[in-house]
Amino acid sequence: MDTPRSDELFARARRVIPGGVNSPVRAFGSVGGTPRFLRAGEGCYVTDVDGRRYVDLVGSWGPLLLGHAHPRVLAAIARALPDGTSFGAPVEAEVDLAEAVLDRVPATELVRFVNSGTEATMSAIRLARGATGRDLLVKFEGNYHGHADSLLVAAGSGALTTGVPSSAGVPAGTAADTLVARYNDPASLEALFDAHPDAIAAVILEPVAGNMGVVPPAAGFLEAVRALTRRHGAVMIVDEVMTGFRLARGGAVERFGLDPDLVTWGKVVGGGLPVGAYGGRRDLMERISPLGPVYQAGTLSGNPLAMAAGLATLRAIDAAGDVYEVLEARGRALESGLAEAAAGAGVDVHINRVGSMLTVFFTDRPVAGYADATAADGARFARWFHGLLERGVYWPASPFEAAFLGYAHGPDALDAVVEAAAGAFADVAEAG
Repeated sequence: MDTPRSDELFARARRVIPGGVNSPVRAFGSVGGTPRFLRAGEGCYVTDVDGRRYVDLVGSWGPLLLGHAHPRVLAAIARALPDGTSFGAPVEAEVDLAEAVLDRVPATELVRFVNSGTEATMSAIRLARGATGRDLLVKFEGNYHGHADSLLVAAGSGALTTGVPSSAGVPAGTAADTLVARYNDPASLEALFDAHPDAIAAVILEPVAGNMGVVPPAAGFLEAVRALTRRHGAVMIVDEVMTGFRLARGGAVERFGLDPDLVTWGKVVGGGLPVGAYGGRRDLMERISPLGPVYQAGTLSGNPLAMAAGLATLRAIDAAGDVYEVLEARGRALESGLAEAAAGAGVDVHINRVGSMLTVFFTDRPVAGYADATAADGARFARWFHGLLERGVYWPASPFEAAFLGYAHGPDALDAVVEAAAGAFADVAEAG
């Protein structure tokens, strides 16, 4: 595909930005080629700097549940903008957004806004450690919770292995305080509790994994995590940065009937602007400064533009009335169409979907965890990705990311995606 303007910008970017991008997956490292520099978005479409238009299944990696440039969100930002961009002081909009969040998630009693999902998870973990007086954290293999040092940890050779850094610059001592269990395997978590009695402060997990591709929780898994954390006095942190307000009005907490101690949010709660949040039981949240000894602060936290965008998004979801029913139906239709297209081309895929999140794995086996996901064929995915891009579909440039549907993806857009996918699957089959 001829993309001279993107090629030029990428060459310039690589001279002044590491890898030419400000977040790694944008570099097309998993699929090769030149990343598209985007100029504009409207509804479910994006346009690149070379004037090419795509059906967008990235959606800024999840925040744009309503689509690009939603009129109510733009209007809310425009109303807030003339009054100033930041004060470093309380504003009315942050109270309004806090009330809207707590109304949707009754399991939480207080909420604190930050600037990113990474800040939210980092702060929730610090709070859990401060509340329990314990140091150890458990995360699950294949779950991603941001780029804080203690979370950039990969599993060792077994469920009882202490974490080792998966990034340069992470101290071994920091990684040693993070233990790794296997997702969808409660026995691996129980073994960690048995091996480290009275030492684990918290267990953090994605209720639906989205960063090894979409992997739904197995029946009974989330309930087992809740039971084990209660039994051992550890804090259960549900990371809803990706799933929050996307899988249901109350997120995965509502969809799966969860009762966590702490929840973290991002993406949708900011309506496309940088916002993160964490919340939970009053007795835990009142341990945060200025009420308690656990310190956390942020100059831009609760800034009026981000609060306006998040609040407008949640209110627009409520006003529409049928957002989640529509997303479920369209997600089901897209899943079915992609499966039929793959079968028609004779290409083995396994599609995981939960609501408006889905991943196409190039494998003939079910994908229930990290080992299954990483066993999928990355080369075939890369060929399929470029086949989609050439046919006007902007799909996540990694086999380990979720694709996101939005309320703006109408039937015509979905038909275009399926048609493009059929041609891309044919490319894969032809290549062998």
